[in-house]
Amino acid sequence: MMLHQVEQKILSVLSERMPASEVAQKAGLPISSVLSFAQSLKEKSYVTLESEEQKSLSLTPEGKRYISEGLPEERVHLAAISGAPISHLSPEEKSIGLVWARKNGWVGIGGGMLKSEMPAEQNYSLRAALGKVERGESIAEEESQLLMKRKLVQQSVSKTTYLSPAAVQPMDEAAGSNETNAITRELLLSGKWRALSLRPYDVSSPAEIPYAAKRHMISRLQARIRRIFSDMGFEVMNGPEIQGSFWNFDALFQPQDHPARDLADTFYMEGASPLPDDAELISKIKKVHERSWGGQWTEENASRAVLRTHTTAVSARYLYEKCKDGAPKKYFSIGKVYRNEATDYKHLAEFFQVEGIVVWEGATFRDLLGCLKEFYSRLGFEKIRFQPSYFPYTEPSLEISVYFEEKKQWLELGGAGIFRPEVSIPLCDRYPVLAWGLSLERPLMLLNDMDDIRTFYRNNLGWIRKQKLK
Repeated sequence: MMLHQVEQKILSVLSERMPASEVAQKAGLPISSVLSFAQSLKEKSYVTLESEEQKSLSLTPEGKRYISEGLPEERVHLAAISGAPISHLSPEEKSIGLVWARKNGWVGIGGGMLKSEMPAEQNYSLRAALGKVERGESIAEEESQLLMKRKLVQQSVSKTTYLSPAAVQPMDEAAGSNETNAITRELLLSGKWRALSLRPYDVSSPAEIPYAAKRHMISRLQARIRRIFSDMGFEVMNGPEIQGSFWNFDALFQPQDHPARDLADTFYMEGASPLPDDAELISKIKKVHERSWGGQWTEENASRAVLRTHTTAVSARYLYEKCKDGAPKKYFSIGKVYRNEATDYKHLAEFFQVEGIVVWEGATFRDLLGCLKEFYSRLGFEKIRFQPSYFPYTEPSLEISVYFEEKKQWLELGGAGIFRPEVSIPLCDRYPVLAWGLSLERPLMLLNDMDDIRTFYRNNLGWIRKQKLK
């Protein structure tokens, strides 16, 4: 069994179990050559290979800041101990700290005031864990998972390959053979090549798989949904992701003191969003709110800018801008929406929503069911179920579920209904208007047997390459 020159160098320095980097240094070889030829030596039974992974945690910039400033929930707890009102909290403390402080059972709220529900000497274990990470000490797995989820630490993984001499070395009849894998000009001119053993070219050796460009599966599903709705006679509607509260809430008959507008659910932006240049429309919306909900409706609240919490804000604008002529209309959109909530295996702070409206005085609730059933049938779901539900701006309302055969269970994919007259009449003086808001990521998870919605957004090229083109 002939050995390559590089293989002979590796064996000459390998007397015990050694990391590949040390072998490369002692043999004067590139680490890539050692790793490559180590596989060949393993196949020839000269060495054994082992790989070990080392995981380490490091602080993110936000984690470093929290070590000195304290975590937002700690600051909220300290504010509660002093009896401070919620209005004294910073935006970060309101949006992050208050949520975690209440989840931990540290604080309560009453009459706009913070109330401490834990002693002042509360042990802030999470900040202690951040300090351990900074010092390079180990922490509990539960703590590391929580810190990574909150993006306060990041994990890096390093891999080390170890080479060890085989317990029984194979007989080598040509251990000292003069082998080469390259014929040079000098060897040809001198005739020395005649005394050399030429290494055979292994055409079966593994090589890097060539990958063609592939669109992300979310982009492919968006294109597929656009084709389905276009084939069903729908037109595309678009709108900005930053909306005024007027379109995102008020035009959709959500009262100005509705919990959905709370900072715990909505991303509010700095500055104001101008109201429509239509005094009559503003007057109609105001009258509807004050007549139905009571209290005072203010333009100030309606002017607050938000990252849209649903694409139904786009539907509201299209009803006002495109649907006053009395002609039947059908629109759909696919857009990103934002919710201020913690992410987990089935929730994201930003995700896509599939929106649709049918504006036609002759439309019925059965037409709504027919549109949805046809859409999901074309998407590949055969068993579709509708159940009564409640949404603030549709009546009647329903939830759509499909049967996932592999898991043998029904899974909810969206909501739909008929816009209440309080929504469509002020906007376009039309009724009824069929409407729906559907999930995009959830059906994609079902179609690809996935159990974590965050997988879509981890920018893992290896995972993308393995996905089938459907």
